Amino acid sequence: SLQTAAGLPLPALLRLLTGKRYVAGGRCKSAARLEGKVAIITGANTGIGKETARDLARRGARVIVACRDIAKAEAAASEIRAETGNQQVTVRKLDLADSKSIREFAEKFLAEEKELHILINNAGVMLCPYSKTADGFEMHLGVNHLGHFLLTFLLLERLKQSAPARIVNVSSLAHHAGRIRFHDLHGEKSYNRGLAYCHSKLANVLFTRELARRLQGTKVTANALHPGSVRSELVRHSFVMMWLWKIFSFFLKTPWEGAQTSVHCAVAEELESVTGQYFSDCQPAYVSPWGRDDETAKKLWSVSCELLGIQWD
Repeated sequence: SLQTAAGLPLPALLRLLTGKRYVAGGRCKSAARLEGKVAIITGANTGIGKETARDLARRGARVIVACRDIAKAEAAASEIRAETGNQQVTVRKLDLADSKSIREFAEKFLAEEKELHILINNAGVMLCPYSKTADGFEMHLGVNHLGHFLLTFLLLERLKQSAPARIVNVSSLAHHAGRIRFHDLHGEKSYNRGLAYCHSKLANVLFTRELARRLQGTKVTANALHPGSVRSELVRHSFVMMWLWKIFSFFLKTPWEGAQTSVHCAVAEELESVTGQYFSDCQPAYVSPWGRDDETAKKLWSVSCELLGIQWD
């Protein structure tokens, strides 16, 4: 990265000189109310997902906290209900590493709820040692991309019936280092846990792009975002990253700051008809050339359908 005379990478020096405000990034300025709206947020028991749930609950939405760890999710939901006074914050079991769990979640949701206005695909794994999901997918690709791909597929008709509706996919700046390696999607030939995360975040961007194209005219939008470098549990699989995160915590966003772009994409009035975009700090941001490749996006779509055994035309 670009070094300064002080020997520091330029972004680090800027943060040092300009202090916390440089790191904090954009803030969602919308005062939109969400009474009567239903939102699902995956991975909302901790980090930016929890802060996103808290914000939407404060705006009056009915919020479904969709998580694997039910005990942790119940604790988070209870805290949000107490703090916001919104009793419509409920927990539902969802394990994105298991297509059976995803199907059960969707089936239960569709039986209980007549509307869905906001779907925030927030959950994710990062820097996992090599492992596979219940369906045999490499863990990063399986949870971060394929799990959310299937969830969105199963809930899409309800989103269309409830339109205007929004799909928000939490990606990352890391998508710039990602490639879709169709010859080795599950990392069986070569595996690097850092790159596996980057590949899955690129998949989020490409999925958003193709989904938005297919949803034109439905009043359901799809946008992706980079939350920023956030103090969160996402690095729990890497001792080195946890150590670095502690040392440089001053230069990282708080979960509240990291949630601002998710909230912006979910509620900002000016984004009602904006779709297929990628945001960072509550503003449109630069997408890597690989993230703008329509042919790769289409191929990834059909390969994803094949792997999941679904027809999504």
